Order: sequence, then C-alpha cells, then structure tokens
Amino acid sequence: MVPTTLRAAREADPRHLGSQAAVPCWFMRGGTSKGPFFRAHDLPRDVDARDAILLASMGSPDPRQIDGVGGAHPLTSKAGIVAVSHRDGVDLEFLFAQLQPGNSTVDTSANCGNMLAAVVPFAIEAGLLVPADDTTTARVLTLNTGVTAEISISTPSSGESRYVEYGGDTRIDGVPGTSASVVINFLDTAGSVCTSLLPTGNLRDTVEIEGFGSVDVTCIDNGQPLVIIDAIELERTGREPVVELETDTALKERLEALRLDCGKIMGLGDVSGKNYPKMTLVSAPASGGAIGTRSFIPHACHESIGVLAAVTVATAAVLPGTVAHAVAALPAGAKPAVSVEHPSGEFTVQLELDPADPTRVTKSALLRTARLIMAGDVMVPSRLWHSPTESPKEQEK
Repeated sequence: MVPTTLRAAREADPRHLGSQAAVPCWFMRGGTSKGPFFRAHDLPRDVDARDAILLASMGSPDPRQIDGVGGAHPLTSKAGIVAVSHRDGVDLEFLFAQLQPGNSTVDTSANCGNMLAAVVPFAIEAGLLVPADDTTTARVLTLNTGVTAEISISTPSSGESRYVEYGGDTRIDGVPGTSASVVINFLDTAGSVCTSLLPTGNLRDTVEIEGFGSVDVTCIDNGQPLVIIDAIELERTGREPVVELETDTALKERLEALRLDCGKIMGLGDVSGKNYPKMTLVSAPASGGAIGTRSFIPHACHESIGVLAAVTVATAAVLPGTVAHAVAALPAGAKPAVSVEHPSGEFTVQLELDPADPTRVTKSALLRTARLIMAGDVMVPSRLWHSPTESPKEQEK
C-alpha cells in the first residue's frame, strides 16, 4: 500500500518519490573514465540547482562518495550533459562536468575526451539521436570550450531498428577486454581554454619557482591546457609507478608551485581552484612508443592519460623546440602516428600536419571505446528541485 503522501507526490510529479526525486540517468563508460550522463532537459536550467543535483548524484563532497554513484577518484567523478543541437552543422551539444570526491566543486570549464567518447552512444540510448546506417557519425560541440568533433560508432540493424554495438576487437590500455571502436576526429582544438596553441607565445619557457629554482617548461593547449616538463629536471625518471608518484609529496609540492606560476603566464589567472592546467612529466619512450608520460590531473597521478592530454602531448612532441620534442622518438611523415606511453600502456594519436607549415596541426584523430553500464534513475533529495526558475515538471511543458 503506497502511503497517501507518496501517492500524492507521484501524481503531482512522477519524478518525486516523497523525500527523493528520480532523475533519468544513463551510467556510461567513456574511454578510461565513467560517470552518469543526463539529458539536458531532465535537469534544471538554473546552474546552482543543476550543480546541486550533480553533487548529490555523485555523493560529493565525501572522499568515498559513499552516498552517491561516484567512484572516489577524479576519473570516476565525472558527469555528462547532452542536448540536441539547433546550430548549423552540429548534431549534439555536450557539457562535461568534473566533480571531486572531497569537495563541492563542479567544474565545466575544461574538456574530457574520454567522456566525449560516450556522447553518441548515450544520445542513441536516450532517444536524442536516431541511427540510420551501419555507422552513425555525429558532429558534437563541447560547450565547455567550443571544440567540435566528429564521432563515429557502429549501429547495426536488428529487424527494423538499429542499436549501438558495444562488442568489438578494439583494445585501449586502461580498460579490460575489447570493445567496438569509437572514432573521434577533432576538428579544431588549438587554444581550447587558452587563447592559442602556445599561450605564452613560446615553444619553451624558463620558470623560476620561489624556493625550488628554475625549470624549463612547454605551455600548450591543443584540447587540454598542459604544462610539460622533462622528468629529469625534477630529478625523476618519468617511469615511476603511479603509486610511487602519488606518495611523492616533495614532487607534488613543486608541481603545484609550478602550476600556479604557469597558470598566470598562460593567461589563466589564479588556477588554485581550477582543474587545469594539467601537469605532465615527459621522458624518452621505454616501450617502443614516441614519448613517455606521467600525467597529474592536476593533483592526482593519472593511471593512464586523458584523451585530450594525449593529443596535446603528441602535438608538443612534433613541434621542434618544445620540451616534449627534445625527448621524443618520432615517426617520419606528414601524418605521424604518435604513440604516447603512459602507466597503463600507450595511446596512439594520428596527427596531420600542414604541408606549408609543419608546426601547424590540422587534424588529430584517435580511437576510444565506450559502454552503457546502467540505465534508470538516480535518486536525489526532492528539495534540490526547488530552484528559483523551474521544476522538472515545468521543463516538460
């Protein structure tokens, strides 16, 4: 027997279940990240109310995220919000949200190429996009930074309908097993958050850190703002296990001091409360790739490397004069496949260079995989729907 108060709440708004509200949610893995995906029209337009629901869904702030679906790590404290686009030449609009286990920040200023890999599968699963061919290609605008990508996935037919094919032979390091490939072609990523590919105007800068001395860096943004440092300059090899770097307090302190200074010269201002720029140690390749990396995001050491961080490292590696180029072993040609080594394996980025200007990258493409893990509703406190502008019921009208 449903209590009268609960029945009345359901009749007034089917999403409200007494003290809790049910928000439609698809839990997706994209590349080496995972998190809940939402249709934009299922969330309040008011940013504060929207962020409160994202935080409650994840269980932040709490280091274990015990009261939500977050995975107690930045890589599993991510969310995606997707809408059908009404802009010319764009099919879908994607807003990426980075949350943190231990605090109440919701950062929508940067991209996430791994979560981007799940956007088109999600859109089909959630009814935002209808596949018409064996391969579905959609143009996705990332609202965070204005970057556009063409994303292709397999959508075979079953009777009169089509479905997302998740099974396949593509393997990416950092994810067990194999899956169907998600092909991501970034159309224009230079200066995604900063004003340009090289926001300081230099291929290499020498930064003096008070109490730590000077260090050479390359500040670059080809989809993700990065500060690239030769690991040797910090008296590291760049091949240390993640667990060792995670407990390396001295290194982390120096990296954070460097990050704060580089944020200013990159035109990003005070980055103490931001998730960028990311810090990347580079080294000569150890396993037949083009360059070795250890990426900090920005305070935790990445178990692998982010998609757009890999694109940006690969870009730096092909630019003569950068810190990355000095240690890289690059393949020849105008379309180099740059293998970026990371703690879990490698990540290959296919670059195309402008024949008239070999320092200009015209295209960056890569393979990821994705999978729908769960679909249903995530429950959040009903009081969070009491936004100044609307309730979920009003949004459906």
